[in-house]
Amino acid sequence: MPSAPPVPQTPPWDVHRLPRAEGRAFLVTGGNAGIGYFVAEQLAGTGATVVLGSRDGAKAGAAIASIVSRVPGADVRHVPLDLADHASLGASVDALGLDRLDAVVHNAGVALDHPPRRETRDGHELMFATNHLGHFALTHHLAPLLAATPGSRIVTTGSFAAKSERLDPDDLQSTHDYRPKRAYARSKLAQMLFALELDRRLRAVGSTTLSVLVHPGGALDSLTPSRPPFHVRTTGTRLSRLPLRLVVQGKDSAAWPAVRAVLDPGVRGGRMLAPRAFGLRGAPRTEPLWNHLTDTPTAARLWAASCDLTSTDPTFSSGTGARRRRGTAR
Repeated sequence: MPSAPPVPQTPPWDVHRLPRAEGRAFLVTGGNAGIGYFVAEQLAGTGATVVLGSRDGAKAGAAIASIVSRVPGADVRHVPLDLADHASLGASVDALGLDRLDAVVHNAGVALDHPPRRETRDGHELMFATNHLGHFALTHHLAPLLAATPGSRIVTTGSFAAKSERLDPDDLQSTHDYRPKRAYARSKLAQMLFALELDRRLRAVGSTTLSVLVHPGGALDSLTPSRPPFHVRTTGTRLSRLPLRLVVQGKDSAAWPAVRAVLDPGVRGGRMLAPRAFGLRGAPRTEPLWNHLTDTPTAARLWAASCDLTSTDPTFSSGTGARRRRGTAR
């Protein structure tokens, strides 16, 4: 009896040797600074088209200039994107000028350190509105582009801060007993629950789009390489912070889980990628889901509440992609 052909082996993932991605298009929210900048820079190095979603055109322009200076010939663009203004997100997606999208990295976020509690003009708590609801609504508007692209990916960036928090479905917007750090952690936990609930819904309809969860671990500016003008690290700062590399890392390394989630053909939906060493630093790997991330009833309640608060419902089907393609002449 003839033997079965050998199963192809996927080579180990190498953060320094990324696969080529010419002809593909990626959107990175908050790609003008911090971890998002390094996600965009690394993806640009693969030959893909990378779009920075950012409120600030000047900062996005500086980020694009920095990327192009390090990646000659990089195709990097900017689209105005304000995740706190949910009514504007449809126009932002139209401004992409694309008829397909291979991946979106939900990276942008806002963190407030001190009271008072702040609200958007729609009356939503600012961190919850930006970090979770904004990405939820953006996914709704991107669904036709993603559905039109077989194997597309929605990569959602969580946070280690969410590991010790629990969501209160009856007070999602921290109306009672507002504490900024807790409200931030809960907004990131909401993002993470959204990513996993989205995966369940994608699988239920047989979509080829993947929803992948990542968290960057511990990332410090002082360990991050300089990218003037928006980040400059002095030699003295670098040397004084070197011992911290045993525990945490720079934002360039913190970008690795998201970049792998976008590019690695072996990545599966509903998984979480995180730094290898205690979830804080190192090369990205698949990490078991934290126990409270498997709370499907809370995730379902969060989804329903998010639909009500944003008047959107991220739905994927073969028909949505076909409608957008017919209606786009570019």
